[in-house]
Amino acid sequence: MLERIIHFSIRQRGLVVIVTMAVAALGLYNYSRLPIDAVPDITNVQIQINTEAPGYSPFEAEQRVTYLVETAMAGLPHLDETRSISRYGLSQVTVIFEDGTDIYFARQLVGERIQEVKSRLPPGIEPTMGPIATGLGEIFLWTVEAKADAVTPEGQPYSGMDLRTIQDWIVRPQLKTVPGVADVNTIGGFTKQFHVTPHPEKLMAHGLSFNDVLGALSANNANVGAGYIERNGEQYLIRAPGQVREIGDIKRIVVGSDRNTPVYLSAVADVILGNELRTGAATEDGKEVVLGTAVMLMGENSRIVAQRVAAKMEEVNRTLPPGVIAKTVYDRTKLVDATIATVRDNLMLGAFLVIAILFVFLGNIRAAI
Repeated sequence: MLERIIHFSIRQRGLVVIVTMAVAALGLYNYSRLPIDAVPDITNVQIQINTEAPGYSPFEAEQRVTYLVETAMAGLPHLDETRSISRYGLSQVTVIFEDGTDIYFARQLVGERIQEVKSRLPPGIEPTMGPIATGLGEIFLWTVEAKADAVTPEGQPYSGMDLRTIQDWIVRPQLKTVPGVADVNTIGGFTKQFHVTPHPEKLMAHGLSFNDVLGALSANNANVGAGYIERNGEQYLIRAPGQVREIGDIKRIVVGSDRNTPVYLSAVADVILGNELRTGAATEDGKEVVLGTAVMLMGENSRIVAQRVAAKMEEVNRTLPPGVIAKTVYDRTKLVDATIATVRDNLMLGAFLVIAILFVFLGNIRAAI
């Protein structure tokens, strides 16, 4: 049989060369599409359900949120196990499915159970599923920084709040459009907020309460549509824009009346620009920075997705204000390339060693090669 194959190969040299080239081309094509990573992702099929419960102690979060969500997941098809963590103001339930379960099918099942359990949770508590990613999905990190001489349009140096605003409203929305990116997380800086601090004695002097302040803020920050008017075959839309745009608009909100005189919010409360309470920060070289992380979609090629994010980051930098840059801190592509180079060098060294050993035993360099 072996002699027949050899004789056939000699007689049909052209066919053998064509088949060899076709197989080589197929191999190169599959090599270009082969997911290559520095660290193999062995994460099981899991879905995290995160629920914010402000003011709840770990015991209350476990009793009123975690227990209800975890028991609601019982009986799901292909369910392997569930585990949970209850902390101050946070409940996290991890639902693990059997290997091979389609992640999107599993998320659909979990989403249906979340809708069922919502009615039994305390008011204002909204469970949400985490992104379709794993613990090894952090493939690209960057910092949003301002040069030493950079100033805002108001002429002030960039603060942590300004950089966080740029990250949340300019950088993050653009990177979330990159194919293969499941989510973009941010650490550091300060999230901008408008703080309204009522003075109890002033409220009492005008016969008002905290609920009046809350109601006035809610009612005076909405747009209202009232249909349209037809005239000469044209439609004129009627709307009442009532959304606040700046601190001055908030101060001019009417909270109530005292002796037929309107009481403005500025008369009973301080309205200032503040920041959201935070539980963490990011530092670089001893100073605080705003750190962004691109999280890869489960099952994607980390090397290709990281290259896409790097290319998009160049476009993002062109849209940032003068003096502000998004500087790459970690790129998974470099780690993967370094791993590939290590494997290549080891294979080449191994091949040379085999050739050398064969040459020692055979005494013929052509035969050894």
